[in-house]
Amino acid sequence: MKQTWVVWGLWLVLGWVQVAWAADPYMDHGDSTVTDVSTGLMWQQTEGGAMTWGSALAYCEGLTLAGYTDWRLPNRNEAESLIDFTRATAPTINITYFPNAVSSPYWTSTSLKTSAVNAWRANFTSGTIDAFGKTNSFYVRCVR
Repeated sequence: MKQTWVVWGLWLVLGWVQVAWAADPYMDHGDSTVTDVSTGLMWQQTEGGAMTWGSALAYCEGLTLAGYTDWRLPNRNEAESLIDFTRATAPTINITYFPNAVSSPYWTSTSLKTSAVNAWRANFTSGTIDAFGKTNSFYVRCVR
């Protein structure tokens, strides 16, 4: 009988946590960082500005924010996880948690396999992922 209650109690707790996560996909820490509760990734809440791909890598690696120094440029999949496909208008990102997001492409750290001079970017204007030349300037949002 005790085993039944333990399993039932665990199910209730896990079920509640899943409902809470579904209702609130991000956690705003109040220190210019936001955590995606489904991936565990902590994001820079504001943009780092527009810059070339090489400068974006260096910017994130040198960023100190909210007491953390292990920031990096997100890979293609991580950046794509921020695209909010339910938004009908740009920017296609959750503006409750990223209120100053720019309707623009943002760099990822992932180079295009077929062309080393191009890298993937998350486009928050159109809600797509595409590749572009690394010497162009696009926005940056770092992750840890």
